[in-house]
Amino acid sequence: MNENKDNILFPKGTLIPIGGNEDKGIEDSEQYTLEFVEDGILFHVVQESGGTDANIVVIPTASSIPVEVGANYLEAFDTLGCKNVTVLDIRSKEDSEKQSSIDIIKKANCIMFSGGNQSKITQKIGGTTIHDILIDRYKNETGFVIAGTSAGAMAMSNEMISGGSATESFIKGAVRMRKGLSLIPELIIDTHFIKRGRFGRQSEAIAKFPHLLGIGLAEDTGVIIKQGTHCTVIGSGMVIVFDGSSLSHNNEKLLEEGTPMTIANMTIHVLSNSDQYDIKNRRVTVLPIEAPFI
Repeated sequence: MNENKDNILFPKGTLIPIGGNEDKGIEDSEQYTLEFVEDGILFHVVQESGGTDANIVVIPTASSIPVEVGANYLEAFDTLGCKNVTVLDIRSKEDSEKQSSIDIIKKANCIMFSGGNQSKITQKIGGTTIHDILIDRYKNETGFVIAGTSAGAMAMSNEMISGGSATESFIKGAVRMRKGLSLIPELIIDTHFIKRGRFGRQSEAIAKFPHLLGIGLAEDTGVIIKQGTHCTVIGSGMVIVFDGSSLSHNNEKLLEEGTPMTIANMTIHVLSNSDQYDIKNRRVTVLPIEAPFI
C-alpha cells in the first residue's frame, strides 16, 4: 500500500460513489435510463478503470430487477465503446462463494454496483470470499476501481444508512443504520440527496457517529476517491460534506426515539464539479471559477 510521511497506509485502488439519477420510489423506475452517461460520470468510471479495454463487471445485486438493470448497463458501456463488460448476477451468499464468481472478480479492472436496496448487497456479499477479495484488491492494487450508484454507493460505508424518513428530519430514529462493506469506513454516504431531501437523516447519522464524515451525493453527481482520502467531484450536481468533529452540542445519545434533536456547530461544505476534498485532513480545495468543467 501507499505510505505517506506520517507512516499512514492508504489504499491503492479508487472508489467512485455516484448519487443515482432517478427516483426509485416506484419500483419500475429501477430500470435505469443511466442519464449520467451523458453527464460524463460513467465515462470517468471507464477512464479510471483503464479505458475501453478494461474488464468491467456489473453487479446488480441491489436491484429487484437485476436482469433488466444489467442489460441497461451493458448497453450504456457499449455506447462508450467498452469491449469487455460482464454482468455478475449475485442473488445469494452461495453465489458469492462460487468459484466462477470469484474468478470473475479476480480478473476485473472495475466493479460497478447498481442501485436498488443497499441492504441486499451486504446480505448477499458482505462477509463472503468475494467481499474479502474486493477489500484486498482495493487496498493493494493500483488502478482497481470499485464504483457504485445509489445503493451501490451507500454500501461502501462501514456505518451504512439502510433507510429512514426524510419527512421526519432531525427527529431521533429518522435514520436506520447497519453495517456496510467497509470499503471506506471514514464516510457515511447518502444518495439522491437533494431531490429526496435527506439533509436531516445524514445529520442524525453524523450525530450518531461524530468522528465520521457524511457525504451527501446529488443525482448525476459522483466523487472519485483516491488513496482513501483525495476526493474530486464529478457531474452536474452538488456534494454536501458533513463534518461533526467540532460539535459543541449533541444530545443524540440522551434522547428517546421520536424526540427532536439539537445539533450545534456541525460544519457543512457544499461542493460542485472539480472541487476537491481531503478526507484525512478535512480540507476543501475549490478550483478557480475559470477552471475547466470535468
